[in-house]
Amino acid sequence: MLINELSKRTGLSIHTLRYYENYGLFNGITDEKVKTNNYKQYDEVLVEKIELIKEAKEIGFTLSEIKTLLESWYSKKLSVEKKVEVLELKIKEIDGKIKQLKQVRKFLVEGIADVKNGDC
Repeated sequence: MLINELSKRTGLSIHTLRYYENYGLFNGITDEKVKTNNYKQYDEVLVEKIELIKEAKEIGFTLSEIKTLLESWYSKKLSVEKKVEVLELKIKEIDGKIKQLKQVRKFLVEGIADVKNGDC
């Protein structure tokens, strides 16, 4: 399939897909026999891979982390234990961010109270 079909199937813009491809998250295939265009073909399996990328982004993985994970995950280099470890580390990171955001929220609520009381 061409990139416009891939875009429709995944819900990601063509620009985003090209960015991910340039970043090295996946590769399209160019037909070397065709010299009139640079159209790339994308495999059906890629739809599932892009869904995985989208989910990983949504839960807080960076593109760099996703690239490393995809390379290891799809090459079967990660054991089950290592996969669990990677996910547990991300949970710890998210827990730290939640704690930090709760502190920021508390500070803002206190700031609102100070403003209402005329303290600042």
